[in-house]
Amino acid sequence: MKKMVLKLALAATLVVGALAIPASSQASFGGGCCPRCLCPENYAPVICSNGHVYSNACFASLDCATGCVPYGNTI
Repeated sequence: MKKMVLKLALAATLVVGALAIPASSQASFGGGCCPRCLCPENYAPVICSNGHVYSNACFASLDCATGCVPYGNTI
């Protein structure tokens, strides 16, 4: 019985620990036009016909932006 309790406690600890791990900051999930898209967090700014500047073309597409062109100096 004691082994069973210890196993359950260990399993619960592992589950709680896994849920507490923050999501990766390397990508963000989509929105309006592409709810299942996954965008990288790289910085390659674009400006679109709506006048907004996005950190990269993928994020612009998530916002349904069109007419996007590179913006400013990229590193």
